[in-house]
Amino acid sequence: MPLLVPLYNLKGEKQGEVELPSAFQAPILPGLIKKAYLLQATHVLQPKGVDPLAGRRTSAESRGTGLGIARIARVKGSGYTRAGQAAGRASVVKGPQAHPPKPEKRIRKRLNEKERRLALASALAASARAELVKARGHRLPEARSVPLVLMDEFEELGKASDVIRVLRALGLDEELRRCREGRKRRSGTAARRGRVHYEPRGPLIVTKGDGTIARAVRNVPGLEHVPARKLSLLALAPGGRPGRLLIFTRSALEALPASLNGRALEALKVRALASAPS
Repeated sequence: MPLLVPLYNLKGEKQGEVELPSAFQAPILPGLIKKAYLLQATHVLQPKGVDPLAGRRTSAESRGTGLGIARIARVKGSGYTRAGQAAGRASVVKGPQAHPPKPEKRIRKRLNEKERRLALASALAASARAELVKARGHRLPEARSVPLVLMDEFEELGKASDVIRVLRALGLDEELRRCREGRKRRSGTAARRGRVHYEPRGPLIVTKGDGTIARAVRNVPGLEHVPARKLSLLALAPGGRPGRLLIFTRSALEALPASLNGRALEALKVRALASAPS
């Protein structure tokens, strides 16, 4: 049975109905979504390491036994401060780290293609359940079906004020207030490393391409934009928890990857409930 949702114009008025792709009727598998999210989150990590010779550029050698001192390596020479000091070992001052991070470590975790597609479809299906969207913390008006689908003119908006006006017309005033008032300032290590502000995750706007709305959305707290071809689990289920509030344009629904529709998705459903974690 096809899943129909209302189609709205920029004034928040209903202009008809549109049929959602079959991906929105996939089985909801929270365990698979969490697993796929954690694996895909490693794809944005950057390898890091230290200089292999850090703390080892020294002439230090052990003086052996019989001198009444520890046998740890000491800097050669005499008559200057550094001479005789222990060096080149992890247990001494200015020595190397014991087990430093290595750039050759494999931090990218691989994910089966069928699992990735099924997890993506499952996250889309969770976003079509109003109770799951509300459980995630989004403020949704009563009797409002999800996801929200707008006319294609929405992609042509170029100002943040216009985007806010459309969202308020859809009844998302409480959601915008939650994102605006929930923006907090961090302190300590996170702030020193550039992560100064914490911002709640608000609605995700999905369009067919990179239109002018991409620049307008950046100035609205909590809002994010992604083209349909780049839709990923990291945006659909932040933190591995499904149920994010989605706002599609009509053409964006048609531009979803073909692997999420039709027989390609039906083939994945056969073993989904039996093999995937619940």
